[in-house]
Amino acid sequence: MATQKNLVIVESPAKAKTIEKFLGQDYKVLSSYGHIRDLNPKKFSIDFEHNYAPQYIIPAEKEKVVSDLKKQARTAETVWLASDEDREGEAISWHLFETLELKEKTTRRIVFHEITKDAILHAIQNPRNINYDLVDAQQARRVLDRIVGFELSPVLWRKVKPSLSAGRVQSVAVRLIVEREREINAFVSEAAFRITANFILPNGVTLLKAELNKRFKKQEEAFAFLDTCKDAIFTISDITTRPVKKSPAAPFTTSTLQQEAARKLSFSVSQTMSLAQRLYEAGHITYMRTDSLNLSELALTTAKETIVKEFGVKYHKLRRYHTKSKGAQEAHEAIRPTYMERIQAGESAQEQRLYDLIRKRTLAGQMADAELERTTISVAINSSPEKFIATGEIIVFDGFLQVYMEGNDDEGEKEENSLLPPVNLNDVLSLKEMEAVERFTQRPPRYTEASLVRRLEELGIGRPSTYAPTIQTIQNRTYVIKGDKEGTKRSYCVITLKEGNIKESRKEEKTGADHNKLMPTDIGIVVNDFLLENFSSVLDYNFTADIEKDFDAIAAGSIKWVGVIDNFYRQFHPHVETVLSTRETHKAGERELGIDPKTGKPILAKIGRFGPIVQLGLARNGDNINEKPVFAAIPQGQSIETISLEVALRLFELPRTIGQFKDKDIVAGLGRFGPFLRHDSKYVSIPKHLAPSTITLDEAIALIEEKEQKEQQSLIRRFDEEGLEIRNGRYGPYITCKGKNYKIPKTVSDPLTLTLADALKLVAEQDTAPKKTRKPIRKKH
Repeated sequence: MATQKNLVIVESPAKAKTIEKFLGQDYKVLSSYGHIRDLNPKKFSIDFEHNYAPQYIIPAEKEKVVSDLKKQARTAETVWLASDEDREGEAISWHLFETLELKEKTTRRIVFHEITKDAILHAIQNPRNINYDLVDAQQARRVLDRIVGFELSPVLWRKVKPSLSAGRVQSVAVRLIVEREREINAFVSEAAFRITANFILPNGVTLLKAELNKRFKKQEEAFAFLDTCKDAIFTISDITTRPVKKSPAAPFTTSTLQQEAARKLSFSVSQTMSLAQRLYEAGHITYMRTDSLNLSELALTTAKETIVKEFGVKYHKLRRYHTKSKGAQEAHEAIRPTYMERIQAGESAQEQRLYDLIRKRTLAGQMADAELERTTISVAINSSPEKFIATGEIIVFDGFLQVYMEGNDDEGEKEENSLLPPVNLNDVLSLKEMEAVERFTQRPPRYTEASLVRRLEELGIGRPSTYAPTIQTIQNRTYVIKGDKEGTKRSYCVITLKEGNIKESRKEEKTGADHNKLMPTDIGIVVNDFLLENFSSVLDYNFTADIEKDFDAIAAGSIKWVGVIDNFYRQFHPHVETVLSTRETHKAGERELGIDPKTGKPILAKIGRFGPIVQLGLARNGDNINEKPVFAAIPQGQSIETISLEVALRLFELPRTIGQFKDKDIVAGLGRFGPFLRHDSKYVSIPKHLAPSTITLDEAIALIEEKEQKEQQSLIRRFDEEGLEIRNGRYGPYITCKGKNYKIPKTVSDPLTLTLADALKLVAEQDTAPKKTRKPIRKKH
C-alpha cells in the first residue's frame, strides 16, 4: 500500500466531504462514523477494583471501520484527529488514538468551531495534543451514568415492573414534568371580572378602547360598578408619552436555538439539532453545541458590513455579549453563519428555514435598538375613583425589528398595544359600550420540549450536548409523551352596559386544551415517585447541578474524575442494597380506589404487565385462600392518580354485548390500543367521542358499516380460493393474505393486472426474505 502523507479523521462522512474540499492532494479525509468503541451495553463494563476503569469494546458494526482506519493510519506519515471540539469530540479522538494504536510523535489533534477553509488551515497550522482533562470529564459522565442506570434498573424491575430503566439526568427531567402535572391537577382557578369600554371621542366618530385599572372578584361588584357608570361623565384626565427602547436578543446558544426553533418553526429539540448538525457539517454555521455568546472579531466585522450594506449605517450597533453560564466550555463562539453575506443555505427547506433563523438572530444582535413611543391615556370617571387606561405604541425607528423579533412562551392574556387616536386633555367622552367579562387565573403551563430545555438550563442540569438526548430518551422509555389534551368546556359570565341598559349573559369557552405538550404517563409517575421516595438524592436538583459543576472542574483540570465517582459510589451503592432488601406490602404505585358494592372486594389502580390497570379483588384473601382477581385496562385520558371508583366499576362491565347486527353479536371492549367493537371476528376502533361502556347499538352499527364501506372502496381485486385480496392502502396498493400484509413493488404499474400466481409469488418472496435489521443510530453519549 502506498504511503499517504496525511490522514485526517473526523466523525461524519458529511464533515469529511466538506473538509476534503479545503485540503490539497496530500490529505486524505476519512470518517469514524461517531464513536468507534463504547461500554458493553449488556454488561456493567466498569472495573470497580481498579479505580472504576471503563471497559470498552468495539461494537460489531464498527469493526470494519476500525480495520479500514488502522490500515490507512499505518501508511500515513501524520494522522490528524479532527473530531468536534467539545468533551465528546475529545473522547472520540482519544478512543481513535488508543484503538488505532497511534503514536504521539506522528499524531496531531486539531480543533475548529466552523468548517471553513481559513478555520481548517488555521487548525492545521496550530495543532495541539489530546486534552486528557476533557476526556476524563466525558468518561466521568459516562461512568456515573452507567452506575446509576445499571444499579437502579434492577431495583425498578423488582419493585415496580420488569424491563424498566432509570437514568440520572432523565429521571430529573421526568420529575420536573410530573411535578408540573400535579401542580396543574391541584390548581384551583380564581375568577375576576375584567372591565373594558369603548368610548366615542368628541368628533362623534372615533372610538377609544380602554380597560379599567381594577378587577372585581365578585359578579355583584362588577354589576354595581357598571350600574354607577350608567349616568357617569368620562373625561380624559391624563396623557403620558414616553420613549421606549427595545434591545435585540443575544446570538444563539444550543438551548436558545432549540427554544426559538420550537416557537417559530415548530421543530422538536432533536429535529433542530439534527438540522443544525447538517448545516455545520456542510460549512454553513459554527459548531451547534455551545453555551457561549461570544462572536469572533471576524464575525463582528462581517456582520457590520452586511448590516450597513443591507440597511444603512444607522442600523448598526456593535455589541459584545458575555456568557453568564459558569460552566460554559462546549465551544468558543455562539451559533452563527460562517459567511454572514450568504442569505440562504442548506439542502432541504427545513435546513434553509433554520439557517434563516440563525442568520437573522445573529444580524439582529449587532443592530441598533428599536425606538418606540408609548402613549398612556387615562379616562377619569366622575362616579368612581377608578380609571380606564388605554395604552398604545408607535415605532419611531425599527432598528433590529427590521430583521428579527424574539418569540416567547407566554400563554396568558396578551397586551394590546395598538395605535391610539389623537386626544386632548379634558375631552369629555361618550360611552358606546362597557363590558365586564369573567376571566380566570391561568394554571401553570405544561412543558414543551423547548421550555423544558430552558428549565433544565436554569437549574444547571445537563449541558448543550445532553438536552436533546435527554428529552428523546424519556419519550422513548414512555415515561413521558408529547401529546394533546382536549380540554373541557367552561361557562363564564358577561355583563354588558349599552344605551343605559345592563344585560347579563353566559357564554362557553374551552379551557385546559393543550397541543404538543409533554405529559407524564402512569408508568413515568410511578417510577418518579418510587425513585423520589427511595433515592431522593439522585433526583435532587441541586445534586444534579453540583455533579455538572464537578464535571466542569474535571474538564478544567481542577479535580480528578476517580475521586468524584468514588465519593458518589460509596454512598449510593449501599443505599441500593438496602432498598433491594426491603420488603414492601404492596407494589409501588398501587392505589386503592374503594370497595365494589356488589362483591365487597377492594378495587385497586396499579401498573400491570402491559400498562395501567384496575384490579378487582386480591391475589390473596386472608391467610391461605387464593382468589383470581379481575383486571381491566385503564383507558387513555384516565390515569392511576385520577381515576375514580365510579369509572373503574364501569370498566369491569367490559367487554359488553351491545346487541346483534346481521345475526352476529356486537361486543364493546377495551384493549391495549384503546376501545373497540368486535363483530363477526373483525375489529372496529371506537372514536374518542364515544365510550365502550355507553355506546348504543345504532352508533355501533354505524361504525361497522362505515368500516365495511371503506374496505369495499379500497378493494382492488379478490381471490376467494386463497383468501387473498389486493387493496389500496394509505401508502399505496398492497396484498393481504391470512391476516398479513405484503408490499406490491413499484415496478407493478397496475395492481389490477396481477394474477393469483403473481400475488402468491410476491407473498412467498416476502415470507422467505431475511428480515431487515435497523442500523444503530449514532448518538452522542
